[in-house]
Amino acid sequence: MIIGSAKIIIHVPWVHSLKEKRMTVKSLCAKVSNKFNVSIAEVENQDMHQSIGLGIACVATDSRIADSMIDTILNFIESNTEGEIMHVEREIL
Repeated sequence: MIIGSAKIIIHVPWVHSLKEKRMTVKSLCAKVSNKFNVSIAEVENQDMHQSIGLGIACVATDSRIADSMIDTILNFIESNTEGEIMHVEREIL
């Protein structure tokens, strides 16, 4: 069993309140979770309006599959939000 995880920081300049941010995060997390069957949650920058810190975890049988799944999720996030991915940390265990 291989566990893949990633921490993603997204800059969202159009967000001006925590309520707007919360709606954006909730929508994005639901889309990713439903499409890829992975665990995803906001794990960082919860009090900052224009920065979203997401944590993603997946389980696979091979490290290449876990890495590919994270790549696919990053591409999906990039295409489904107007925000810019600023930083990504990956770990395959």
